[in-house]
Amino acid sequence: MATHLAAVSLAKGEPFVLQDRPTPKPGPGELLIEVKSVALNPADGHMRDHGLFIPTYPTVIGFDISGLVLEVGSKVPVGVTDEGAGPLFRPGITRVAAYAASFWKSYDPNYGAFQERCLIPWQHALPLPDESISWNQAATLPVAVEVPLSAWDAMGILRVGEATASSSAPAGAITQENKKQKREALLIWGASSSVGTMGVQSARLLREDRDSCFAAVYATAGAANRKYVSSLGADRVFDYKEPQVVDAIVSAAKEDGLVIRHCFLATGQLAPCQAVLKAFFSDDQGGESQRAKIGSAPIIPPDVEEVNGVETIFLMPSMDEGERSAQFRYWMGAWLRENLANGTIRPSPEPRIVGKGLGAINAGLDVLLRGVSCTKLIVEVAE
Repeated sequence: MATHLAAVSLAKGEPFVLQDRPTPKPGPGELLIEVKSVALNPADGHMRDHGLFIPTYPTVIGFDISGLVLEVGSKVPVGVTDEGAGPLFRPGITRVAAYAASFWKSYDPNYGAFQERCLIPWQHALPLPDESISWNQAATLPVAVEVPLSAWDAMGILRVGEATASSSAPAGAITQENKKQKREALLIWGASSSVGTMGVQSARLLREDRDSCFAAVYATAGAANRKYVSSLGADRVFDYKEPQVVDAIVSAAKEDGLVIRHCFLATGQLAPCQAVLKAFFSDDQGGESQRAKIGSAPIIPPDVEEVNGVETIFLMPSMDEGERSAQFRYWMGAWLRENLANGTIRPSPEPRIVGKGLGAINAGLDVLLRGVSCTKLIVEVAE
């Protein structure tokens, strides 16, 4: 029986241990990936140290992967399909970035990222457009893309092109109604985090969609990262450490003639986001349909103070397998695939290699949990 090396979690609060595991065969709709690089996320550290989400041990965790397709199961697209061009997966050839599915597989170790071989639902994988994207860059993409795109969906923000597709107006027509729609600023709080940087890039594309309601992208970041966040597409960047940052954001929006009803909380505290949105809710003449919304990447504290008129949504892909597959097929196989290929987004932030081999993951998570900014920590698993 073929085996491979894995960084195995044996119990809550214990460091990962390197062990050999039997290499599984992909089932229907699955890919077997040779893992090349993994990116580290704060959730990985909380899962290792506190057992977050983990029902049973031993297991293998981790989310962000880049690697090579080794085997494909049945019902995986390997050629042109009836649905036309789409992601295709060829063993030994296709390079991918992928979002590990262990959370939805009851933490079956075969589906965790931190090992040399990993099973992935094909909808969770993006065939990389060319060799210009390195394994390390590719590993930064899956979680960074999934979280903000799920935020826009959860808050009811139309995807780019959706309004145009459902409109009877001629393509390219700018109507008076369209002009009136663009009266909002979309706020990304914690924009120098990994998911925050991709939040800015995806928000920029929403702003550029002629039918969206967004005229500007606002973001918060530390002073050292403001220039970088601006380069990704933020129109205004505010220093979240400033005591009066909430007032500064509200004043800027009113100066620009805009309102803020949607906020993506990539990282940081919920209260200032609530305060910003609350400042505009009294201006709302649209009733419940215009309720202000926050999409929160951090888990919402159970004792959080509710603010009238502001709804907070914890961001999580659907627990229904069919719905989740459709979500990931759009996020990875459509949105990310198209925008990487045409250069409208780029991997962000810059990767920082913290070690080589699975044995480096424990130390890398320790670094991450001490705090990093505007970088994505990477462990190179294989050449």
